[in-house]
Amino acid sequence: MEPKAHILLPPSTPAATYYDCRFAVLREPLGFQRGAELLTDDEHAIHAWVEDGARVVSVGRAHLIAPSSDGSAADHAGPGATQCPSFGPLSNPGNRPAIQIRQMGTREEARRSGHAAQVLKALELASIHHFDAKVGLLQAREAAIPFYQSQGWNLVDEPYSISGIGPHRSMMKHFET
Repeated sequence: MEPKAHILLPPSTPAATYYDCRFAVLREPLGFQRGAELLTDDEHAIHAWVEDGARVVSVGRAHLIAPSSDGSAADHAGPGATQCPSFGPLSNPGNRPAIQIRQMGTREEARRSGHAAQVLKALELASIHHFDAKVGLLQAREAAIPFYQSQGWNLVDEPYSISGIGPHRSMMKHFET
C-alpha cells in the first residue's frame, strides 16, 4: 500500500522521528549542528510527513504569515541563523492570508516516489482549510525549483543566497478556494 501524508494541525509539536528526518535531509548534509532543524514557531505551524514503515521519509511545514509581516525570518531557531529575505508579493494586500512552506525534504532513498508531492499537497489543502490561505510562498533551493514548478508554483523575486545553505529562489502559488 502506498504511504500517505499525515497532517498535524497547530497548536502541536511533531514527534522526534519527524525532526530526525528534517535534520538528516536539510541540515546535517550542510554541517549544521542538531537543533538547526527547529524553528521558533513550529508549534504554530501545520506539519505534514510521509512514513515508510516506522521511518519518516518526507517532511514539510506551513505557517501563516502574520498580516504585518513581509515574510522575512530567521533560517533556524539556533544561534547564528541567517535572516531569509522578504517576499515581494506580500506588498499586495490581495495576496493575504498567505502561508509559507518551509523545511520540505525527502530522504535520498525515498526520492522520486511521490512523497514530497503528497506532503506539499497536504500542506496546501490544510493551509486553505485551517488558515483560509489564498496564497502560498516558499524559498526553494535551486535544485528543488523544477519540483515546485511541476506542482504549480511560480518563480517570484530575484535570486539570492542563504548563508550556509546556498542559492535560492522565492516561489508563489495562488490557491483555488
